[in-house]
Amino acid sequence: MKVSDFNYDLPEELIAQTPIAKRDESRLMVLNRDKQTIEHRIFKDIIEYLKPGDVLVRNNTKVIPARIYGKKETGANVEFLLLNNIEGDIWESIVRPGNKLHVGTKVIFGDGILKAEILEIMPGGTRKVKFEYEGIFNEILDKIGLMPLPPYIHEELKERDRYQTVYAKYDGSAAAPTAGLHFTDELLQKLEEKGIIIANVTLHVGIGTFRPVKEETVEAHKMHTEHFYIKQEDVEKINKAKREGKRVIAVGTTSCRVLESIADEKGFVKQTEEDTSIFIYPGYKFKCMDGLITNFHLPQSTLLMLVSALAGKDFIMKAYNEAVKEKYRFFSFR
Repeated sequence: MKVSDFNYDLPEELIAQTPIAKRDESRLMVLNRDKQTIEHRIFKDIIEYLKPGDVLVRNNTKVIPARIYGKKETGANVEFLLLNNIEGDIWESIVRPGNKLHVGTKVIFGDGILKAEILEIMPGGTRKVKFEYEGIFNEILDKIGLMPLPPYIHEELKERDRYQTVYAKYDGSAAAPTAGLHFTDELLQKLEEKGIIIANVTLHVGIGTFRPVKEETVEAHKMHTEHFYIKQEDVEKINKAKREGKRVIAVGTTSCRVLESIADEKGFVKQTEEDTSIFIYPGYKFKCMDGLITNFHLPQSTLLMLVSALAGKDFIMKAYNEAVKEKYRFFSFR
């Protein structure tokens, strides 16, 4: 299967640079894969498509202000993007300029409130970095760090919480689970009043989610790894729905990847904490997930391949071309 089969033409002006005023008033495209129909609605209308007993599985990870700027002892400016907390105060980070940051290099951030030393060059060129500080690490990041916006967003984010879901809870992501950005507290309350069950997973989104597929064939691509866990109370909600024949609907591809990583052949899940590198593309047979709420995805991306596995590549490409024609806002901020 060729990666180029998942390409589409997207005018740059359709890539949303800022969030709209109200989260739940973004446009919603509804695809029915059985009837092969496409409807154009507003996101808050999603309540009409969900039934009592359906389980919405959302990712409650929280984006940390993981982009930090500092100086080497020589005075040269550097940039770190924190990807993954390996253990304690040791993080995997993307560093720039990479060719100037060798093992043993020391860096100072925020007038010395945070210090770092490069411990190791990791596969792929990232660095294992040890940080030193006094106080609480996340509070220091709140003072000196910036939100690590995707590379296709060039505008400054004026309100930091707009690149955060309203239900974000556990620190750890280098990118937002963007499908959830369109929910409001009010909409979630209305969904629960209708009888829709809310379950949570936690998958810390890595920057690998934005990395392009460089191979010519889909099968040759090696997927990035992300850490996740799911609690027993959420396992029980999902398994109850499966037993009763109700639908399990993932909010975002990250929630989908968790469900499909842990489900058995009958779609039942269990309490788990581990890493996943699952790669879902056409031909994959879904075990747990019945539906998906997701943003539009980059051309030739693994996420576009995932949604094509669910709804069919031809139908997805037709929908994307229609979205371009209808001038939808693309990617994170819709």
